[in-house]
Amino acid sequence: MSALVHIVDDDPDVLKALARLLASDGFEVALSGSTREFLEAYDPATTGCIVLDLSMPGTDGLELQAMLARQGVSQPVIFLTGCGDIASSVRAMKAGAIDFLTKPVDVEALLEAVKRGVSMDDATRHRDHDREDACALLATLTPRERELVPRLMTGRLNKQIAADLGIAEKTIKVHRSRILHKLGIRSLVDLVRFMGRTGAGAGDAGATPVAPPPAAHEPVSG
Repeated sequence: MSALVHIVDDDPDVLKALARLLASDGFEVALSGSTREFLEAYDPATTGCIVLDLSMPGTDGLELQAMLARQGVSQPVIFLTGCGDIASSVRAMKAGAIDFLTKPVDVEALLEAVKRGVSMDDATRHRDHDREDACALLATLTPRERELVPRLMTGRLNKQIAADLGIAEKTIKVHRSRILHKLGIRSLVDLVRFMGRTGAGAGDAGATPVAPPPAAHEPVSG
């Protein structure tokens, strides 16, 4: 699916100008004149980023950013403002905005920010999908096999692990072979890399946590 840049601004002229600018650079855009209009049409499953006006009637840009965060939406946000202040800028950036630009906006700065936002969102989605795939494979292991994973990752010998658990060394060898086969890997080095994909540490074979980054020129006024 192609990237979609959402532009949220209560000024129709700004919406049109930004839409023309981004479309001319090959971006697909979706325009919203208010937070409510944006939320009614927004699909977080679509790769892209959000260009968001700071000051709007009703729910403003910072409130919308906080609302999206509470809903678990991590799509990159770029703020635009005609009357920004340092406090608002700091608040927006601390909340995860990737840029805070003032109107009339620098065209090259905006395009660079949008390209960066789309690239970040795409990379995050690929990383999330890779983690989900790895966790799905991890879930195919039996409880005993999952128990053995962190022990194998320490590099302990089969006989040492067998002694720790009070079972036969041959049984550890069988489990080890099955673990590698189920996960589609060939070595303990691969196992360490695989567990890194799941986001789980060496001591937690069953966890599925999340991992994630870091502005001459024609203005667009509004």
